[in-house]
Amino acid sequence: MKRSVLTRYRVMAYVTAVMLLVLCACMVFKYGFDKGEGLTLVVSQVHGVLYIIYLIFAFDLGSKAKWPFGKLLWVLVSGTIPTAAFFVERKVAQDVEPLITDGSPVAAKA
Repeated sequence: MKRSVLTRYRVMAYVTAVMLLVLCACMVFKYGFDKGEGLTLVVSQVHGVLYIIYLIFAFDLGSKAKWPFGKLLWVLVSGTIPTAAFFVERKVAQDVEPLITDGSPVAAKA
């Protein structure tokens, strides 16, 4: 597996997790203080699009790493739980790191 598969998953995990925290803050302001309804709408739509991209990258990584269905499901759902993606991303990176090949050609022996 190439390192780029893990890298793009990690980037989207962080971006999705941060956007989910921003969305939670916006929801507190919208429903708690009746402020920022327009901002909440924009942030929720941006988070939704980023979450779909996260799902694609996480599924790609899971299929290449040959994860069982339960682990893949947990990684996919972690983008919906505030702060969970930070912890799951760290664990996934540790698990997938040994599977990464550097991509350099191997010299054949005569």
